[in-house]
Amino acid sequence: MPREYSRTLRINTQLQRELSDVIRDELTDPRIGNVTVTQVTVSPDVRNARVMVSMLDTDAALAEAVKALNGANGRLRHLLSDRMRIRYVPQLHFSADVALREGDRIGGLIRAAREQDLQSPAQDTPIAPDEDPASV
Repeated sequence: MPREYSRTLRINTQLQRELSDVIRDELTDPRIGNVTVTQVTVSPDVRNARVMVSMLDTDAALAEAVKALNGANGRLRHLLSDRMRIRYVPQLHFSADVALREGDRIGGLIRAAREQDLQSPAQDTPIAPDEDPASV
């Protein structure tokens, strides 16, 4: 009978939790600021991990934070090895997660379009079924 919660999923969850704590408590780089670890995906051999991070600041600040986190890869792995009971701590590859920003941007566009529709009067006049649309 297969396990309901595979090893890689458990490692993903634990890495996300531990990375969030380590970044918040141990790193002092001001570029990192309020970084949120949104997703961790470990490869099947547990040698590499893709870490998606998000930030409420600008895109340029997020890019700088990702650069700083990739630069602190060795220190993060060392700190994680002390916290996790795992034979090999994966190589961390940080990437910017812009899905939340895109969702906010699209939501704002939808809200603006709805407000515009509610404020403008109805321009369309109903066409009777027997009328020719070209003659109207």
